[in-house]
Amino acid sequence: MIRRARPKGLSGTDLALWHAYTAEITPLFGRARPAAPEAPPAPPPVPPAEPILVKPAPKPAGRPAIPEIRVGEAPGGLDRKRWTALRRGDMRAERTLDLHGRRVQEAHAALRAFIHDAAADGIRTVTVVTGKGPQPEGGILKRELPHWLNAPDLRPLVLGAAHPHPTNAGAVNLLLRRVHRAKGW
Repeated sequence: MIRRARPKGLSGTDLALWHAYTAEITPLFGRARPAAPEAPPAPPPVPPAEPILVKPAPKPAGRPAIPEIRVGEAPGGLDRKRWTALRRGDMRAERTLDLHGRRVQEAHAALRAFIHDAAADGIRTVTVVTGKGPQPEGGILKRELPHWLNAPDLRPLVLGAAHPHPTNAGAVNLLLRRVHRAKGW
């Protein structure tokens, strides 16, 4: 620990305070009154300070964003063996949802309820049948399914999506994440 040398004597303000305190005191017989302190020199004027530019603090890093689901593309966090089995259709679906003949709003509500129920029951693989649709790029349900799967309420539940067979573009196999439940007494 480094000790700094203290200046000897009282500071200007302390000395002025001491003389104000002792001004009313009469000195002892044979002693003279101490001399009044000299006025300390006026401090030099301080130039106005430059404004300090403060950089905004960086935002704390939260959880990393979950990557978007794309039907037929291998997701991160899934080993090759399981992805290949899902893509080939080797993993049997434990439940199936057929969306044929439903309107868009009905199909979306049914898909959300279906995936939430399957995840709550601990099911890992489900099939969603949208149909191919009359247009070359597919029907509205087939086009909307990836958007629905990436919605904030479904994305944390779905790990990957693939067509069960290259020629069957009207159905999608979904691999759901395992739901870890707290063990209670």
